[in-house]
Order: sequence, then C-alpha cells, then structure tokens
Amino acid sequence: MKKNILYFGIAVMIGLLGGYLIFGASADSANKTVDNHDHSETSANQMWTCSMHPQIMQPEPGDCPICGMELIPAEASSEGLAANQIKMTENALALANIETTIVGNLKESNDDGVISLSGKIAANEENNAIQASYFDGRLERLNVSFEGQEVKRGQLLATIYSPNLVAAQQELITATSLKQFQPALYKAVRNKLKLWKLSESQIDNIESTGEVRENFPLYATVSGTVAMVMAAEGDYLKQGQPILKVSNLNSVWAEFDAYENQISQFKKGQKIKVTTSAYPKKEFDAVISFIDPVLNSSTRTVTVRTTLKNNENLFKPGMFVSGKIKGTAKAVEESLNIPASAVLWTGERSLVYVKLNPNEPVFEMREVTVGLRNGDNFTVTSGLENGEEIVTNGTFTVDAAAQLQGKKSMMNKSGRKTMTGHEGHSGMQGDSENKSNAIPTMKMKLPKAFQTAFQAALKPYFKMKDAFVASDANQVSALAKTTFEKMKGIEIGGLGKIEKSHLSKSIEMFSAISSNSDLKTQRAQLVVLNENIVALAMNIKSPVETLYLQKCPMANNGHGAIWLSTQSDIKNPYYGEAMLTCGSVIKTIE
Repeated sequence: MKKNILYFGIAVMIGLLGGYLIFGASADSANKTVDNHDHSETSANQMWTCSMHPQIMQPEPGDCPICGMELIPAEASSEGLAANQIKMTENALALANIETTIVGNLKESNDDGVISLSGKIAANEENNAIQASYFDGRLERLNVSFEGQEVKRGQLLATIYSPNLVAAQQELITATSLKQFQPALYKAVRNKLKLWKLSESQIDNIESTGEVRENFPLYATVSGTVAMVMAAEGDYLKQGQPILKVSNLNSVWAEFDAYENQISQFKKGQKIKVTTSAYPKKEFDAVISFIDPVLNSSTRTVTVRTTLKNNENLFKPGMFVSGKIKGTAKAVEESLNIPASAVLWTGERSLVYVKLNPNEPVFEMREVTVGLRNGDNFTVTSGLENGEEIVTNGTFTVDAAAQLQGKKSMMNKSGRKTMTGHEGHSGMQGDSENKSNAIPTMKMKLPKAFQTAFQAALKPYFKMKDAFVASDANQVSALAKTTFEKMKGIEIGGLGKIEKSHLSKSIEMFSAISSNSDLKTQRAQLVVLNENIVALAMNIKSPVETLYLQKCPMANNGHGAIWLSTQSDIKNPYYGEAMLTCGSVIKTIE
C-alpha cells in the first residue's frame, strides 16, 4: 500500500515537471517573441538626427554626414510634417502667449469698413497772398519781422526808397503846372503813379503840397498771418519781388495720405470725420474736396484733402490729425477679414500661420494676398478660407520657431531639403552650393578715398576674427572697439543711401560686440556684422591684399554664416576649436 502511494507521488511530480517543461517553455518563448517583435517594431520607427543639423534624418544611429557629430534620437512629434508646418509644445505656446482667431467676413466686423487715415494740417493755399514791392527800390524799414505775426488790411508793412518813384513825383509836380496846356501828359503821369499802387489821395497830396517823398509807405492789401518773411531791411527790391507771404487761417486744409490699394475707396464729396490729439474729445465733420491725381513716388501715397473752418483758430498748420472714412467699394463686404497683427510682411510676400487642428499645436505657414486695410484689419483676397484659424498674437514667435527647426519661414522661402543621411558628404556639398547664392553681390559706388580708409579699418577686424577663433571674449571686445573707432572716422561724403546704411550697421554691430562680454552673444552679432562688412568689401576695386570670403554652413542655427579672411586656410570664428576647420572659401576678392 505504501509503495503504491510512493509510486503515485513520483508520477505526479514527473507530470508536473513535464508540464512545466512543455507549456512553461512555450509561454516564455512566446513572451520573448512578443518582446522581440515590439523591440524590432520600435527600432523600425525610431529616426535619428543631428542636434546641429535638424534636417538630417536617418533610420539608424551614426555620425552626421555634415559635421561628424554623433546622431541623437529624433522626437516622434517631428515626423509627418511638411516643410511649411511646425509643431510647438503646449508649454511653448503658453510662454509665448500665442493667440489665434477664426477667419471671418468683413461684414461681421465692428468697424463697418471704416478706413483710418493719418495726415496733418496745412495752410489753405487758396487764401494765401503775397505782399510784393510795386516799384524798384531799397527796403528802408520792415515793420513785420517774424513769421506768425498778425497783419490787418491797410496796416503799414514797410517803407521803400525808390529813385524811380522820386522822379515820377517830380514829373507829376511839373505836369500839374502844365495840365491846362498838356492835359494828356498830366493824365499819363497820374496813371503811372496809380500803376505803382499809389492811391488817389496820395497822388492828390503830392500834387497839392508840391513836396517829393523819398521814403514811400507800403500797406497790407489783405489781413492774415505772416507765413514767410521773404526780404530784409537793406535789400534792393525789384518791381514785383515778394516781401511777405500772408495766410488767412480762417480756413485750413487737412491733408491725408492714402495708399495705392485704398484709392478706389475715396471720391470727392465723401464725408470724413477728423480728430486731433490737441482736442481728443472733439470730432470735426468735413468732406473730401480734392484727391491728388498724381501718386507720390517716394511714399507711394496719394494726398486726400478736406477743408476745415478755423474761425476759432483751433487748427495750427503742421498739427497731426487723423481721419476716419467709410470706404465706397461694395466688393469689400464679401472679402475675408483678418487682424493686421496676423500678417508678416517680407516686402514681396504676405504670410500668416494657420492652425490646422484645434486640438493640436501644429501651424502651417501660408502665403496670402491682402487687399484694403479697414481699421485694424486687412481684407484677404486669396490664400485663406472662411472658418480657418490663424495666429493673431505671437506670429513672430511662431516664425522664429520655424526658422530654428529649419522649416519654411519669413526669411527662408524654400525651406530645407530633408536628407536621409545616405547622401554622405555630397549632402554637405549640395548644401554649400545652394547657400552660396547668399553671397552679397549688391553693386555699390565706393569713392577711392573711402575704399582706402575702409581697408585700413579692416586690419583690426582681422585680428578680432582671430580672437573669435581663439574664443577670447575679452580680446574680441577690445579689438571690436578699435575697429569701431576706425570705422566711425571714415569720411562718408560721396556715399549713397545703401552704402551709408551698410556702413552704419557695421559700426553699430562693432559697438555692440565691444560692449558685450558673452562669447555666444558676440558670435551672434558677428553674423550680422559680416553680412554688412562683406557687402562693402565685395565692391572694393583692386584691394591692397587678397581677401577670402569664407563660409560655415553650420553657423547661425544651420543657416550658414560668412566672414572675411586674409588667409585661404579655414579657421572658423563661429565655433573656434570645437570645429576649427568647418567651412570653405566661396569667393576670392582680388
């Protein structure tokens, strides 16, 4: 009996051990298989990128084909986005205070198509008068000596000594004694004096007294305010020469500047409300009296004028005013309306950022065509649809984030070509070739004296560049100050507006670098400095020594940066010892 129990126990143990070996091993194998499958699936989805070149994407670890740095795992959130799309974190949105608005029609706007204009008060030219000399003579006394002085009709303005008038008075006295015998001569002499604006009483007084007046008075023919004194005591005046310009300020002009795309919104007789900072609680009603038929080519604006009554002398010429007018174009009512703060201007393009999904912080850069400005809004004729959500606050922040990620942006029209990493160093070459188009080739006219002084001022610049290579911030500051002083002393006579602008910006950046001790900030300022310095250097004819324009494709957050050197060997001022030889010579100036 005991033996049977023993045999039974042994059989149970053997059965349990066999079951474990069969089913347990299968379970472990299955678990391992699942684990291996998950791991391989995760590995298959993982992409690797370069921290310095986010455009580099490859499916396995390795080194960056551009700079040789070790690749790091790419964030999964960066996958699946187009070149003109960017994804931001919720934390970044909160810190940047990003706000969005749903695009709507203009007819829903509170300003009801009202257009705001800015302008200033000007004297009414229709009420201006010129007080001139009616005969040749010397200005003995001028009773009006400053602008703004009030004069009244009949007021004595000046006294003039005129040899011709003295002779004419003597002729009158002689003709008076002969008027019975030669009445025609007598009448001709009187008419001659009348042409010189002498009154009948003045002529009769000369005739009755028989006395010749040497200094003759000049009286005001109009009342008003002296706008300009055009002569001084002691001046010898010709007949008809202006002495004073008098303005009647009982009515003035309010002249507004309207842009080209607003011209169709205005017509003569249209009502306009005028306000001024001097009287913020007052609103003056007027109508458009004149629209300039000629466009100002400098400001690209047209003058829209209205006439304002000024009996209380509230408006002063030169005072700034604002005008609000309701546009006339009916088509505007059907256009889309967006806040002006949503639009980024590049000169040629108008850009907005569209939020694609209300639940995800993904934004798409969109090029739009804007029309008229109505108050604080723009109408959009193409590029957006009603109901789309756009960024209206923090637009520049979103664009800056796109630039840092190598996406299409306001400053990067084409965006970056995504590389897989299999192109190897050919990718680096292609990148350099594409960016070489950024060489400043603006044509400038630089006088020889300027070229000589500019090249002399570049000597401490080259030493400063070497200090950047050595990563010596203090030495950089000192040499930047030296170069600043030399650049500031260059004579700018003969330079055009563009040339002066590049020199001024260079001087400004030398000053900024010299006053800074943070190497990272100095190198960021060096990027802007070199863009202006190189633009000038490219226009030097027959330089004293050969200059090499060099470029690092990695600097400036991967956008590339340039610098000048007197040596063809690459010594990178943007990274120093970290990547001393990163870059290439892209132009030789000789």
